Amino acid sequence: MTFTVERFHSEVRQGGLAKGLQLLNDAIEHRYTGIYRLDGGVLRNVELIDKEGEIKPEFLMEVPLEESFCQFVLRDGVFRTSDTGSESMLDGHKYQGVLLSYTGVPIVDGDGKLYGTLCHFDALKRDLTEEDFGHLKDAARLVSAYLPD
Repeated sequence: MTFTVERFHSEVRQGGLAKGLQLLNDAIEHRYTGIYRLDGGVLRNVELIDKEGEIKPEFLMEVPLEESFCQFVLRDGVFRTSDTGSESMLDGHKYQGVLLSYTGVPIVDGDGKLYGTLCHFDALKRDLTEEDFGHLKDAARLVSAYLPD
């Protein structure tokens, strides 16, 4: 199913965040698409779509900020790579070369405060087209109306 802003809104209204993220994930190769909420020094998973439909790994449910790639999204406004193993800025990072591809953008809540991140990631090298990157940014703007506290 092709991603459109209208379809995303419709899916989220009818089936919640999971349905909207499923639409977003279906349009790309990355295995995972997730929303993470910043809670102090921890990123807590709010919703996670896994293309393979497996049980959600515990290490993806709650990630200390300093161990996450989300920290770079929160610091720089975006973090995007198709190969973390070749990113010198990640040298020594716990997940460098483990999760190879990652693209994340910030989510701002309805009050204009930083909520967390919306991201695509995978253990395999995956490229994200500019069009799909635009869809991720659009979705990040749209989800604020549907975020849990």
